[in-house]
Amino acid sequence: MSNDLDTVFAALADPTRRAILAMLLEDDMAVTDVAEPFEMSLAAISKHLVILTKAGLISQEKRGRVKWCKLEPDALRAASVWMQGFGQFEPVNLDAFERFLEAELPAAEDL
Repeated sequence: MSNDLDTVFAALADPTRRAILAMLLEDDMAVTDVAEPFEMSLAAISKHLVILTKAGLISQEKRGRVKWCKLEPDALRAASVWMQGFGQFEPVNLDAFERFLEAELPAAEDL
């Protein structure tokens, strides 16, 4: 379980990946649509998506010729349980998490 937590927290540590998660809170998105707001190559965005996928935070599927990304919020469950063990944290509320990501999103748009 520790490796899984390490992977999730490492994925969440990057502001670009947090911004991607915030975007996917709204709906599934094509990879090209995910990449659009960022000033980086499609290859760089793809690397971020691979990290999010390996952490289980998103899933990707091919629909025709287009690759789509989908948020997998259950991947945060283990991290939430771990944080609750400290007694200082409330269970992860996805609405609160969405507000947190939206607060982080403006910083990521400056990239």
